[in-house]
Formats: sequence, structure tokens, C-alpha cells
Amino acid sequence: MARSFALIAALLLLSVPVIAQTSKAPLPSSIAAHPDWPKAEPADVSSVDAILASLYDVISGPAGQPRDWNRFRSLFVPDARLIPTRHNKTGNGADVVPLTPEQYQERAASALVAGFFERGIHNTTESFGGIVHVFSTYESRHTKDGQPFQRGINSIQLLKDGNRYWVVTILWDSETPTNPIPAKYLP
Repeated sequence: MARSFALIAALLLLSVPVIAQTSKAPLPSSIAAHPDWPKAEPADVSSVDAILASLYDVISGPAGQPRDWNRFRSLFVPDARLIPTRHNKTGNGADVVPLTPEQYQERAASALVAGFFERGIHNTTESFGGIVHVFSTYESRHTKDGQPFQRGINSIQLLKDGNRYWVVTILWDSETPTNPIPAKYLP
């Protein structure tokens, strides 16, 4: 048995360079390879707090006010993902819907322009090298000073490239009666 395992492992190790050499899948592009990507305002991306404030601000606004989608896109790496969770009807399972910034815009634009304000109410931040992870608890409202109709947590991954911060991924889940926000993520 051990001999069979060793033989399989050796074959796998020998095949790795062949697989790498014959793969026709293109490598992901770097940020710099997207010269047509909208340029961010330096104040929007100068710190973790700045990019979080910009992220909430750009999707927020009164009914009838279009959102600035170029500003929105400028906060993200070009191949970023925005990923809402979906729960099944029994509440014991979840799925995700990965979206690019453009797909998020297509999906959310009409709902946001109907009147939507979101703000962070508590952040838990951890970082290492060029990566930052923020658990950002949010509240959503239909008007700026209205009552919250929804709360949840955005799990936001950021990249610090030496000059600015970029949003790489946002994965979020909404609070429900069976999925309350833990006290440690509340103000």
C-alpha cells in the first residue's frame, strides 16, 4: 500500500511541470494591465477608513440620484468579486452569487436609485503585509435618517499596493432572527 502511494505521488510530481507547460488558460491580469480602469480619487483610497467610507458612500443616496459607477469601480481591482450569500428556505444552508463590479452594478442599480443608504457601524480589522481583512457591520436604510431595514456583515478583503488600497473581495451576509450579529461585531 505504501509503495502504491509513493508511486502515485511520484507520478503526480513528475506531471506538474507538464501540466503547467501545456495549460492554455491565461494568467489573471495585474492591476497595471488594466490601463482603462477608472482612476480613484487619492482621498478615497488613502487609508482603510477612507476606502471603507468611500465604498459605503458611493452606493448610498436618495431616491432618483444615480450612483457614480466609475467611482465605484475605481475602488476595486479590475477582477474583484462582490459576493452576496443566499440562504435556503429552511435556513440550514447557504450559497453564494459571485459578481464582478459590473455585474453588481447591473443587478443593484435600480434598487439603489430607489433610495438606499448604507453605513458601517463597527469594524474589526486585521492586516498582514499587503493584505487587510475587515469585518464591517453595516446598517441599510431607505432614507439617510430613516430606520434601518437591514443589518449584516461585509467581509472585505483589501490590498495595499504601496500607494493606495484596493477592494479585492466583499462577501456579505444579512442578519436574520436565526442568524443574529454577535455582540463582538456591534458597537
